[in-house]
Amino acid sequence: MFKVLRNAWAIPDLRKKILFTLFMIMIFRLGSHIPVPGLSATAMQNFINQGGQNGLFSLMDMFTGGAFSQATIFAMGITPYINSSIILQLLTVAIPSLEKMAKEGPEGRKKITSITRYLTIGLAMLQSIAICITLRNYGLVGASSFFNYAIIVISLTAGTTFIMWLGEQITDKGIGNGISLMIFAGIVSRLPSMVHTMYATFLGANVSLTKLAELALLIIMVFAMLTFVVFMNNAERRIPVQYSKRVVGRKTYGGQSTHIPIKVALAGVIPIIFASSITTFPSTIAALMGVNVSKGFWKWISMGSWLYAVVYFLLIIAFTFFYTQIQFNPIEMANNMKMNGGFIPGIRPGRPTSDYITKVLNKITIVGSLFLGIVAVVPMSFRQILPGMILGGTSLLIIEGVALETVRTLESQMMVRHYKGFLE
Repeated sequence: MFKVLRNAWAIPDLRKKILFTLFMIMIFRLGSHIPVPGLSATAMQNFINQGGQNGLFSLMDMFTGGAFSQATIFAMGITPYINSSIILQLLTVAIPSLEKMAKEGPEGRKKITSITRYLTIGLAMLQSIAICITLRNYGLVGASSFFNYAIIVISLTAGTTFIMWLGEQITDKGIGNGISLMIFAGIVSRLPSMVHTMYATFLGANVSLTKLAELALLIIMVFAMLTFVVFMNNAERRIPVQYSKRVVGRKTYGGQSTHIPIKVALAGVIPIIFASSITTFPSTIAALMGVNVSKGFWKWISMGSWLYAVVYFLLIIAFTFFYTQIQFNPIEMANNMKMNGGFIPGIRPGRPTSDYITKVLNKITIVGSLFLGIVAVVPMSFRQILPGMILGGTSLLIIEGVALETVRTLESQMMVRHYKGFLE
């Protein structure tokens, strides 16, 4: 990775893109320290540490790099954009007009992007209103007036819109996917505070051999989980495909052997986002109504309970199958192979091919869903050892995925610039 970065820095064009990307990320981090008028950072931190851990608020604080607990204009982060993208992707499958628009090429993608932007602003406004109601119920808003609430809603919505613009600028003029890099920067920015918490917990005033052993075990478990995530995220099942030869005029086409790569983690982190949204929905509604979620029935369904972990795990498996079926269409793939003279050795073209691909896909999805469930649920036990640890399975998936994707982007752009044509 460092070799790729060093080689990319030596190319002037790529160096400008890297510097532009770093500048946009710096603006994002600076904006994460601009407070929202009418909100108290101290009160927000107390809210996160006490009642907010049982809802979406702790997850929001993680994805925003602490901007939510600091009550800044970037408190909602890029979450509304992610939600709108997922909603529009699901609607594209359900609504024929949107599906047709998505298949119209660059013009269709521009229209989809425009719709996503407007939907993001609408969701950001609704989410900021919900946050205002929650904070009012807990007495965290300075002055209870319509003007003060309007300032908070406008500030939070404008902050999310600005982050969306920063991400699009990185995608167009920088390196990698801008939205993913915004999330990556938010999560990575929490690492220093996590290291400080680890130091204070295990290497503080009352250091002992037992605490040192616990710290060593925790570090080993984190690196083991990271290795497991990298290995499984890059794992794939390759289905061999053979293309028959075709003679057109005096030229012969086809005849080569290739394969269809099916990634084990095909659905990515989306099933975890879906599952976490549903499992934290009851406690979030309770927080909106000002109910204490740390007692009684709410405690059993809140984050950290065994019932929450079981439901969370099962929902991840269900959403992995659901999202994989949306992303991967075996029937369409089999038809495209048949039209281009391709076939899987030993399998007849047409329906037998689609049935075979479906069978392989289901087996891969089972492994992928168990992988996502383990990565999401197992780190919860880490928090029993170290309550201040925020690097969970979702964070590891995002950090690893964005880092590898950015390196691949740099490699592909260097390959294009170093390619020599037949005239040279």
